Amino acid sequence: MRINGRQARVQTSPISAAMTVLALPGLAALILLLGLMATASADERIIKAHGISTFGELKYGPDFRHFDYVNPDAPKGGTFSTWAFGTFDSLSPYILKGQAAALSTIFFESLMTGTADEPDAMYGLLAESIEYPENRQWAIFNIRPEARFSDGTPVRAEDVVFSLQALKEKGQPSYRLILDDFVAVEALSPLRVKYTFREGANLRELPMTAAGLPVFSRAYYENRDFAESTLEPPLGSGPYLLDKVVPGKTISYKRRGDYWGAHLPVNAGQNNFDLIAVEYYTDYTSAFEGFKGGAYNFREEFSSKSWGSAYDFPALNNGYVIKEQIADGKPSGTQGFWFNMRRAKFADPAVREALGMVFNFEWSNEALFYGLYQRTDSFWENSYLQAEGLPDEAELALLEPLREHLPDAVFTEPAYSPPVSKPEKLDRKILRAAGKLLDDAGWNVVNGVRTNAKGEKLEIEILNDSPLFERIMNPYIENLKRLGVVAVLKNIDAAQQSEREKNFDFDIVVRRYVMSLTPGVELRDRFSSSSANVLGSDNIAGLANPAIDALIQHIEQATSRAELNTAVKALDRALRSLHIWVPQWYNKYHNIAYLDVFGRPDPLPPFSMGEISIWWYDEAKAARLKAAGAL
Repeated sequence: MRINGRQARVQTSPISAAMTVLALPGLAALILLLGLMATASADERIIKAHGISTFGELKYGPDFRHFDYVNPDAPKGGTFSTWAFGTFDSLSPYILKGQAAALSTIFFESLMTGTADEPDAMYGLLAESIEYPENRQWAIFNIRPEARFSDGTPVRAEDVVFSLQALKEKGQPSYRLILDDFVAVEALSPLRVKYTFREGANLRELPMTAAGLPVFSRAYYENRDFAESTLEPPLGSGPYLLDKVVPGKTISYKRRGDYWGAHLPVNAGQNNFDLIAVEYYTDYTSAFEGFKGGAYNFREEFSSKSWGSAYDFPALNNGYVIKEQIADGKPSGTQGFWFNMRRAKFADPAVREALGMVFNFEWSNEALFYGLYQRTDSFWENSYLQAEGLPDEAELALLEPLREHLPDAVFTEPAYSPPVSKPEKLDRKILRAAGKLLDDAGWNVVNGVRTNAKGEKLEIEILNDSPLFERIMNPYIENLKRLGVVAVLKNIDAAQQSEREKNFDFDIVVRRYVMSLTPGVELRDRFSSSSANVLGSDNIAGLANPAIDALIQHIEQATSRAELNTAVKALDRALRSLHIWVPQWYNKYHNIAYLDVFGRPDPLPPFSMGEISIWWYDEAKAARLKAAGAL
């Protein structure tokens, strides 16, 4: 993810549900049958369906032919190319080692897949159906007999079992945290696999978590270590294979002509490009020049300066390149400066609040961003999930038992928003208020520098891996210095930045999380005590607070959309009160530019622009550009 020029990182009876095991021989079949019947009896009924949703009905019935937002007759062919920032040295995207190449998850598939017009539904991909009790204590997936890995070998239940074990034992720490509630996974038959979940866990969501896990070939990894990074093309079942790779510079993927799942309804009108390529750049300016020169044909612009002033070049002026904004229906996310609260100097929330106050968004937006942005204040910005005003009765019912772990302001004041500064580089009124907070926290000015009772100076280093981002960070650094803070900007390359973030070796970093409209177990990895000190986790701030843990649990255990919304708003309110970040800005649009060789559905779905998945290469448009010498 790049941030303004940087890498930021249907129902059946219990008996019919059990009949599938009758083909098993002798005692084994009887034992398994009785087990399934006992479970079904306890849970009263088993649901078997082509899809599953967190709440409510599925939009698409069992006989749907394609998603509403695709063009089922989209042509196949052509190239989609884009860019990435930094470098890469691995094609292993699910482990901690190495820097995985962009889009390297493209090789793999999951049992089910989501949609771009429902926030919380999944439909069969590798699996043709799912079975589960009403309480969702377990889930059985029925694998499609025709599912194949790219070498022609079949996808079977043993591969699903292996995949879960590999992710839990050797995958990224975030997987280990998310999969902690998976008690067992077992192959009931070659085409049936069963997950069992821990009692008391987030049973509403866990079957969907299981449905979305990548599936690897057990046989492939018999003589390979899953935990080791490699540039060897991995074996998957997805629609694309590796085309070519130049380590650190470029990578491309080619569409499989023998892809087993091309006929599936979930794939209709998708995977349209013959080739998908990614060009890597270590400098944002050179990446933009590469686009202008035709090195790649699609660009999402994250630099307000470039968007506001640099899109004036012949290909654009001649109509060969299209520049436009597309509405983004997802929450705008959590972009900001994140404090490493594992460090003692950031332990006091008043200190963090003071340091955040002197980031002058209003001046930055006017002077640097061409007025393109709005200030972020919520972790679910630009959505109905963000907290507003004072907590209502339903929120208070969740928050009151947690009062000892939260600031009083959660209960007495509207949800926190950053102060609005004058559009001047330094708002002295806000500077004085921030200084007062530091004084009260024991950081007094001694010889012009904020110093505590131990004589320690308040020194802060902000990491940055993009020269283009310096123009935004340096004014913030200047204001911190005026506050008496010894603040420095540390420019490093993308690989160093990634390693230091994995090891929590920083004071402040910039990061953005894309938040879900149906959040769940992923919140553990970002905000829970269990992830605070797990190297490589997404809990970049090191947040460990019992109230936050409890609110995350309320979210996971919500049984209705209304309950979920209330719990998320309460969490948003609590997180904002703790000042774990300095919120930056957001744009409710995708700013994009692309060579005019693409077709796309109209309208686009609300939750994804879908440029790689549902757009297509338009040969007639390409011919026009070729005739004009622009291609």
